[in-house]
Amino acid sequence: MSQSNLFTVDLAKNVFQIANLSDRRKVVFNKKFQRSEVIEFMAQQPPSQVVMEACYSSHYWARCFEQFGHTVRLLPAQHVTAFLRGNKSDANDAIAIAEASDRPNIIPVPIKTEAQQDIQCLHRMRSLCIKQRKALMSQSRGLLSEYGVIATLGHKAFRALITKVIDPDDSSLSPLLKEQFRIILEDHQRYTQRINSLEKQLALIAQENPICQLLLTIPGIGVINATAIYCAIGNGSQFANARDFAVWLGLTPKQRQSGNSFVSGSITKRGNCYLRTQLVHGARSMLCRCKDKTDRISLWGNQLVARRGFNKACVAMAARLARLSWVLIQKNEVYRAM
Repeated sequence: MSQSNLFTVDLAKNVFQIANLSDRRKVVFNKKFQRSEVIEFMAQQPPSQVVMEACYSSHYWARCFEQFGHTVRLLPAQHVTAFLRGNKSDANDAIAIAEASDRPNIIPVPIKTEAQQDIQCLHRMRSLCIKQRKALMSQSRGLLSEYGVIATLGHKAFRALITKVIDPDDSSLSPLLKEQFRIILEDHQRYTQRINSLEKQLALIAQENPICQLLLTIPGIGVINATAIYCAIGNGSQFANARDFAVWLGLTPKQRQSGNSFVSGSITKRGNCYLRTQLVHGARSMLCRCKDKTDRISLWGNQLVARRGFNKACVAMAARLARLSWVLIQKNEVYRAM
């Protein structure tokens, strides 16, 4: 069965651009389709290569097209931009995707399963709740400072302070503001309950997922990191080695070379920002607890802290945790401290 026939799809909300190219990469057609027409059209085509940018709704459409027997590839959007010729338009974007698809050095993005996307949604919801709760607390502290009320850091201290200032016997605030801060206290409690509920759901998922169970054996990897790694890379087969995973996360240093000159700089910060942040948090927690431990990774971390400082050691440890995670997933083994 030949799949030299190529379709490129420029995704959108309602109007899609689909280009069809022959095996010699001559444009057969390049036209617009309404959203309701796309599935019916692709279902009628013989098994072909379908290439799209990894962007808005791309994983959903990839799964749909695979059901029709097509071979689907998702290309990183930033690498497709370089092949755009002429003015920015949907038709030119579809041709640019075709040009990029023939470049062997552009590694496609693995298609996420529905389970991976479910976990990713839970992480995004949790992240938003944390951000909104933090914004609520920051604004409340600022407003209270205008009345000479200074709030100490921490959720417990914040709730205790709000409970105190809304008490009818407290004279710090007027009755008008007491009512508003009572609502703020309820909002804070609601955000906290929502975050706890999402974390419980993630914990249940981690208990049932074999990859997450392997990752949970690694020091510095908890439920949040384990589920975040799984929803980001699945079984990690898209990476040739452990370092490729760390490079993808942006945890490796920038390198500049010209002639005999070679300079190594700060980390690249490319790739999945959320996962990189969570791994650094996990590494920081691990380094805080490994001062008196004698296993190999703890000794390495302690030496790194002494030599390079705590913050740089956290990033280096995060890179090592990422590489270790990939290795254990590939070997299907639990972590054993040595």
